[in-house]
Order: sequence, then C-alpha cells, then structure tokens
Amino acid sequence: MTVESDAVKSVAGLMALSARTAPKAVGLDSIKVDVLTGKDQDRLANQMIKTGKELKVDFFRINGDQVKVSDATLLIGVEGHKPLGADCGGCGFATCAEMAKAVKAKKNKNALYPGPNCVLKITDLGIAVGSAVKTAGIHNADNRVMFSAGVVALQLGMLKGCSVAYGIPLKASGKNIFWDMKFAEH
Repeated sequence: MTVESDAVKSVAGLMALSARTAPKAVGLDSIKVDVLTGKDQDRLANQMIKTGKELKVDFFRINGDQVKVSDATLLIGVEGHKPLGADCGGCGFATCAEMAKAVKAKKNKNALYPGPNCVLKITDLGIAVGSAVKTAGIHNADNRVMFSAGVVALQLGMLKGCSVAYGIPLKASGKNIFWDMKFAEH
C-alpha cells in the first residue's frame, strides 16, 4: 500500500459522490454505485479475463489485466428496465407500458446488456459516469471507463437490479496503465 494508492481510494469515494449527485431525469434516482478493492476487485478482474477468453474478445482480457493492478474500481449502474412514464419512444417502444411488457418477455436475455432500457435512465447513467470521471481528472487519478467491467460486474451479481453498468478502474503510478494496450493477434 502506498500513499498514492490510499489517495486513489479516497478519489473513488469522491467519484461515487459525483455519480450520486449528478442530475437525474425527472428527479428520480436509479443509479447504483460501488467501490471495489482487494478480493472483490480481483474477482471482477479474473472473471473479465475469463469472459474475454470465452467470448474471444481480447479487450476484456486487457481490461481485466488493468483492473487487476488498479488501486480501486468504481462501478456505476442504472436500473434501466424500470420506465419513467414519459412515453418518449427512445427505448424503441411507443409507450413505457410496452417497454415494461418487453422487459418481462426477456427475449434478449443472453445479450451482454439485455434490453430494452429506458433511454432517459441510460442518459442518467452517462451523466453519472461523466461526473465521476470529471472528479477523477480533477484529482489526477488515471482512469478508464470500461464497458467490459460493467458487463462482468452485472454477470457476477454486483449492483443488484441494474441492467447496464460501467466500471472505472483507477491507478496512481508514474505511467498511465490505461494508455498502452497490447491486443492478441487476430
């Protein structure tokens, strides 16, 4: 443990605060946040690597390696399956009731992010992620927003009730570990 790694864990807490207090559509909060360190973070990283091999998607492995050596990982998810009642059609259905019916039918349950999802809630998630990484940047914590970490976190049962999530690993080191990535040959 270094002074920098302890500071990163504090930054992760501030990022969670930024995500929590980010603006939400119609003022309804469907965002969930968690900070992983230690064994929980290792569990996520190892499953990301395994999932990358199973899916033959190399960036899952690369991201898993990066999560494994990070000081902390912030997870941010949203309960996107619960419509807001705006009947905006952004989810692909004419009404929120039709979307809710499609969610219950679970036709695409094998998708990485099974939908449909309320577009307003997905927007809330994007705003929360943006607010969190803004906070990381202010505090000079190297980070990377990872779709792969969010997918695997949901598969592991983290962020209960969420349908879409992202992971944001954080690291303090002399060189940004998220910059150079080595992909396997295709």
